Amino acid sequence: MLSRAVAEAEQLLATPVPPVGPTTAHGDPATGEWTATEGAGFRIVPLWEGDPLTGVYAPEWNDAEEAADAHLAVLTEELDRRWGPHRSIRLHGPLRGWQAGAPVEPLFQALFAEDLYGDLTVWDPAAPDGHWAALTVGHSDGDAPLVLAAVVGDRAVARP
Repeated sequence: MLSRAVAEAEQLLATPVPPVGPTTAHGDPATGEWTATEGAGFRIVPLWEGDPLTGVYAPEWNDAEEAADAHLAVLTEELDRRWGPHRSIRLHGPLRGWQAGAPVEPLFQALFAEDLYGDLTVWDPAAPDGHWAALTVGHSDGDAPLVLAAVVGDRAVARP
């Protein structure tokens, strides 16, 4: 998982992001499964997905969360070696606002639309062109798998 995720994160970082335009989520034509979201200045892609949690309760639930956190930690450690130290951005404030109907930045809205509610682990800049990169973990509902996603952007992501 690590070598594939690092390669995907580096490829994502090297791919231009749309400079303008609406935020659009893309899915696999055959399955409908989410494959990417892009908007003005950013792109989000899933890197890893856990097993569905249908009928799963503690302690298996805790094991699934620990597995997602372990994937995030290992990937973060490797990207720290490659890109330098990261910073964390807590998303609980924008999430509460979004849930209450308040406007939030398009990037945060795109993350929340894909149920990516976890804090952002951010490297800025991570690329010579000034693009930043981030990781986050999310989970939509009781049965859906946990998802580790990568984010890249060309505009500064500020602490909310």
